[in-house]
Amino acid sequence: MNNRFALIEYLSNNNFNNGIFRKRDIVDAAESLGLKYPGWIFQRDRMVKRGTYDLSACLQTATTVASSPIATIDTKTVRQAKLEVEVENLVPHTDPTYVPFGFYSDLTKIIRSMMFYPTFISGLSGNGKTTMVEQVCAKLKRECIRVNISVETDEDDLIGGNTLVDGNVVYREGPVLTAMKRGAILILDEIDRGSNKLMCLQAILEGKPYFNKKTGETVLPKSGFNVIATANTKGQGSDDGRFISAQILDDAFLERFAITVEQEYPSPSIEKKIVIKKMERADKVDDEFADNLVMWAEIIRKTFADGGVDELISTRRLEHIVNAYAMFGKRAKAIELCVARFDADTKSAFIDLYNKIDAGEDVTSQQDATSFEEMPF
Repeated sequence: MNNRFALIEYLSNNNFNNGIFRKRDIVDAAESLGLKYPGWIFQRDRMVKRGTYDLSACLQTATTVASSPIATIDTKTVRQAKLEVEVENLVPHTDPTYVPFGFYSDLTKIIRSMMFYPTFISGLSGNGKTTMVEQVCAKLKRECIRVNISVETDEDDLIGGNTLVDGNVVYREGPVLTAMKRGAILILDEIDRGSNKLMCLQAILEGKPYFNKKTGETVLPKSGFNVIATANTKGQGSDDGRFISAQILDDAFLERFAITVEQEYPSPSIEKKIVIKKMERADKVDDEFADNLVMWAEIIRKTFADGGVDELISTRRLEHIVNAYAMFGKRAKAIELCVARFDADTKSAFIDLYNKIDAGEDVTSQQDATSFEEMPF
């Protein structure tokens, strides 16, 4: 390929300012392609101001040549097509096993209002925080983009940055700006795992336009855009050590969320509905087993709340048990496999408690115990 055409094609693929380029950026592009100083491109009639050139006519000519019959492939079009396919439809699928509870109805009102109202949802692991947001969006036919936050998440991950596509360095827009442009719901999942790099979202959390310094584009939030964050903590770290990766988030950052909601586990009656629906999907309905699982989880959670045990059984773990039961056909094996993640003493106590419930013994008195050591196993 002609060296000049290679440079023009590269600039065409990175044209984010209507053909206007800084001289420094053009020189850097040439160096990245292994080319000599491109003095031929810095013609006086292309100069907009000192150090800035208008290459729009030059890029238009290159595009015309690339689209002619002798061209083998228009790589720019291919790359753009790939990006468009990736964000074609962002409305989540409806989960027929989902049972609404907790903050669901209020969250529905927030999202339906189309208002910008950043919401922070905290709660213990496995109680359906993120699923709730997705299912509200599914119900309302609203697009949502979920971003899983970690301590490594930075501005490039959120806003956008340069990346390799088909062997070329191109700018890829981040999920935050995509959500703003589409009027989608942005889910910042496990936001308390992030670092101070999240401060790049300050202006966005105020509902203001965002100036993308990497492209020179100003992004205006479309109507309906909103930010919903989920976390195990309230952004102030975890004193009990249960969520060791949870970070202390900047107070100015947290202040930009309009409300903070504490999502609890579902009530026993709601949780049984959830378990039964999961059993129906797995084609292994066992009403007695469902009752036993819900009672078992409820006793353990009450003991956890009283400080008698350091672990608990989440709604998500009950789903794991249901699936294990569907695969192996044995209650005891399903329980044992799904509590093996706990330490030996906790695992043994959990199994012993379930065995007593399954045997039909009266364990209601155990709900008043302050620790598993006091429970009559």
